[in-house]
Amino acid sequence: MAEQVNSLEELGQVAEGAAPAVEETINREPVRDDLGRSYATGKRKDAVARVWIKPGSGKVTVNGKDMDAYFARPVLQMILRQPFTVAGVDGQFDVQATVKGGGLSGQAGAVKHGVSKALQLYDPSLRGALKAAGFLTRDSRVVERKKFGRAKARKSFQFSKR
Repeated sequence: MAEQVNSLEELGQVAEGAAPAVEETINREPVRDDLGRSYATGKRKDAVARVWIKPGSGKVTVNGKDMDAYFARPVLQMILRQPFTVAGVDGQFDVQATVKGGGLSGQAGAVKHGVSKALQLYDPSLRGALKAAGFLTRDSRVVERKKFGRAKARKSFQFSKR
């Protein structure tokens, strides 16, 4: 039968006699290819982005075009820069991305997700900052499908009594 512990000193003595608790720490290794690049896939809505990052001057290429030409709106450019600012590595990596599907907003979100995952693979010490900002989580919200007998997914046709 177990003893009853009445004070903190007794608790310390009982804990010393027990086996020490084993802490599991995951030791992450950098994942890079022969050319020194890290690759990741990012997704958002219907858009899928394949992203490669490597050390460089901060040049971002999307589907063969410069980021400013492909994503003309400043908001979309800001979305692409967020992972670098959060990780504190502005202008240190070159990005090459190919994006398919969705609209511009979804594509920008997909590239952001892919860049975040690739940064974390290139330098595992950046994982904490990126995870705390929520950039490693895939936003699973997608457009709801249209149902029959409805104008859109949930909107009904106009009601007429006659």
